[in-house]
Amino acid sequence: MTAVDLPFPAAAAPALVVPGTADAPFPARARVRVLTVVLWTALAGAFAATCATAGLPTDRVVLLGWVLAALGVHAAGAGLRRMGRLLADWLPLAAVLLAYDASRGLADGLGMPVHVAELADADRWFTGGVLPTVWLQEHVQAEWWLALASLVYSSHFVVTPLVLGVLWVRDRRRWGRCARAVVALSVAGLATYVLYPAAPPWLAAREGVIPPVERLSSAGWEVLGLPRAGALLDSGQGQVNLVAAVPSLHTAFAVLMCGVLFPLARRWWQRTALVAYAVLMPVVLVWGGEHYVVDTLLGGAYAAGVLLVLPSLERAGRAGLRRAAAARPALPWRS
Repeated sequence: MTAVDLPFPAAAAPALVVPGTADAPFPARARVRVLTVVLWTALAGAFAATCATAGLPTDRVVLLGWVLAALGVHAAGAGLRRMGRLLADWLPLAAVLLAYDASRGLADGLGMPVHVAELADADRWFTGGVLPTVWLQEHVQAEWWLALASLVYSSHFVVTPLVLGVLWVRDRRRWGRCARAVVALSVAGLATYVLYPAAPPWLAAREGVIPPVERLSSAGWEVLGLPRAGALLDSGQGQVNLVAAVPSLHTAFAVLMCGVLFPLARRWWQRTALVAYAVLMPVVLVWGGEHYVVDTLLGGAYAAGVLLVLPSLERAGRAGLRRAAAARPALPWRS
């Protein structure tokens, strides 16, 4: 090798990149990382401030808004195309749920009679004369159960938006199916609330229709050393329709999320946890005075119906569109 020979071809010689110049990739990535950290910090601070002033958000649309904000931070470093896809996917879903949320007042604003005694009678018929809510509250008061029940009950407000957010990041096709199921279940629940407003056990007890029953869904936060969390949750619950007890959408969404995630579970303990969650939710609701057994059974049936019927309806709709497209006469060639 002579003094002018190179150990590699001239075309393959590595280019020198000066840090801090436009050609250097690392500073750009570092700026994106710093921006992402700043945005996540700001979002977390805004969420904490909102909870401290207005209570924990228990409205599904509000929670979807927080999830959408988190996804926006996630997509911020991926460019405008990713952000545009986020808006195109989520804004129609948010618009539908906003329309649903705005119409919930119909459930107690049309003058329909509120059903109070019928559901208690149905529960007594199921159990041979014993009211399950009254029996459970008399016999189950362990502190560990109070804590577990509050955690399970409160999970309803975060699990569905969180699952939707994770699915959008990991599997947009499955996210679409899940989002359509959430909308279908919400609409079915709203229709029932309008046609059949019903009082939950704690409200029936307040009216003297059934023996004394306490509303215990937030009692466990005191055991966990977080009494403020329970107060904030109670504050958020005060904004919802109090006679929207049939069906139990807490149960319905627990069953729906179990059905959506079960095919993705690879290990036996994951599937066991999903089924246990779907079973434990109605037990907590009945014990806590939030729902009768019949409410929870109807909620599970609604979710199962959506999971079973919606795919068939979607396939039928796609087949109909294909037939309509095939039957459409071809346009003549233009000269």
